[in-house]
Amino acid sequence: MKNLQSTVTLNSGHSMPWFGLGVYKVQEGQEVVDSVKTAIASGYRSIDTAALYGNEEGVGQAIRESGVPREELFITTKVWNSDQGYDSTLKAFETSITKLGLDYVDLYLVHWPVKGKYKETWRALEKLQQDGRVRSIGVSNFHIHHLEDVMKDANVKPAVNQVELHPLLNQAELREYCKSQGIQIEAWAPLAQGHLLDNEVLKNIGAKYGKSTAQVILRWDIQNEIVTIPKSINPKRIVENADIFDFELTAEDMEQINGLNENRRFGADPDNFNF
Repeated sequence: MKNLQSTVTLNSGHSMPWFGLGVYKVQEGQEVVDSVKTAIASGYRSIDTAALYGNEEGVGQAIRESGVPREELFITTKVWNSDQGYDSTLKAFETSITKLGLDYVDLYLVHWPVKGKYKETWRALEKLQQDGRVRSIGVSNFHIHHLEDVMKDANVKPAVNQVELHPLLNQAELREYCKSQGIQIEAWAPLAQGHLLDNEVLKNIGAKYGKSTAQVILRWDIQNEIVTIPKSINPKRIVENADIFDFELTAEDMEQINGLNENRRFGADPDNFNF
């Protein structure tokens, strides 16, 4: 994990960058095009979108205009809850890939574990991978019991589980389980939607290295072997977020950050999500 292009090899055999740009709530059109192009020009190689975000077309446009070959980029999108089920997932994928203007997607995720549907959705993802439309398949917002349930009948084990994860919700048990299963953990809302930026512990650690609290959190992710995808539309912040490969947190720093955990969510709990 020496630089922004450093990767982890997933259980699918494909490589995924440890660091990427998330585009949740980034507006379709110029805003998302500019954000993605800025990120790619700054060295990012992973972009995370979803059908729900409504900006797949802009992401695709930015990829084409970036000047970076498609094979050097890692593109993730997700199937939304209302499209779950076998046939409807296959149809939703066609919509997403058409909007993106791509021949394949690097990672396709089940966005939430919709009760009674996510196993059929998973079957559709297995087919998409088998057909070469998707390189790796995974899930998002799955608890341990959801993972166990899907793997009971699956032919392919999820490559990634993308969940809300930050120092206030460090997901230690889920991380340990995924590690034991060879499933890569990925953090959404790694900066706790801004709730940690004034945290004194993080500010003090950052002061030692001349780094911001955001950079300290993102470095904590990387050192914990958590793939992370902070969102920003601010060009300066996009560059700053990625400037975390020139320092290393000590074991004591890591323990202090681990100690901030409150099991506190800012997003929905996957067991109590209003689908």
